[in-house]
Amino acid sequence: MTDLFLAKAGWAEATASPIAGDASARRYTRLCKGAARAILMDDPDGDTALFARLSRHLLSLGLSAPEILAEAPGKLLLEDLGDGLIARLATDPETEKQLYLFATDALIALHQHAPPADLPEASPQYLAVMTDLAFTCFATNAGFAPQTGTAEACAQAFERALAAHAPETDVMILRDYHAENILWLPDRQGPARAGLLDFQDALQGHRAYDLVSLIEDARRDVAPKTAEAAIRYYLGATGLPETPFRTALAVLGAQRNLRILGVFARLAATRGKPGYIDLIPRVWGHLQADLRHPALAEVAAILHPALPAPTPEILQRLKSPCPTP
Repeated sequence: MTDLFLAKAGWAEATASPIAGDASARRYTRLCKGAARAILMDDPDGDTALFARLSRHLLSLGLSAPEILAEAPGKLLLEDLGDGLIARLATDPETEKQLYLFATDALIALHQHAPPADLPEASPQYLAVMTDLAFTCFATNAGFAPQTGTAEACAQAFERALAAHAPETDVMILRDYHAENILWLPDRQGPARAGLLDFQDALQGHRAYDLVSLIEDARRDVAPKTAEAAIRYYLGATGLPETPFRTALAVLGAQRNLRILGVFARLAATRGKPGYIDLIPRVWGHLQADLRHPALAEVAAILHPALPAPTPEILQRLKSPCPTP
């Protein structure tokens, strides 16, 4: 089926080389045909039509999503935006700061437009329920059994915090907006210099969501000066009140990081990907920093006795369900 798809798209004679994928089941292949290049996305279980529609939406806003060259159920042929991931290029403090400001530029531009109306809404209730993975996967797989009702109490406390400090759902949130999903495109101008790769799980959500995803990265340490520069740059460009926005960053950051603990534990246990467990201490550190915000006092009181700290023993236990490579 892939051969037929590529033949119809005019890429039957291309040479192919696989590209490392992400945490999903999607597979990516770089195709080369003379000087021309393209990316084949193979996602038989995903909604490739949604990806294509969102890519075209982002392009219509002047942002750099991949152009859709051809599409079929479960397959897309995409524009090749290159290999310039900002995670690889941010090798010194000043370069990191500049790249992160360019990435923030793309968010500022995106947030000037209403989100697609048919995207699901990341309401306080929706986000709060998503924290259950921290208990059902992270704590449980670590051999730690929180008291009955703890996950529900945590979700209720989170819903109250989100409703009070981050209830708005007036922009498109890309959700996995971090340095390994953003490309540096120096030949383009303005916000288009940030190449966008991962947005198929987009929602209507709060404008602080993707910024905290960028600066509280599970995969790499972001210099505090870089994170602060990105926040100040966003506030300066948008004119939003500083204190409420910083509170929203903390509340949404805590929600994200709590869920990520569960997602990484699940990836190790069910997909045989123990490497994600090595990222948990960084995520835990982000979570603890967020929980120190006064707006999360109720949530923190529930979580501190309910979740095990990622000690070496706990991390090894989380890896143990994984099959030996």
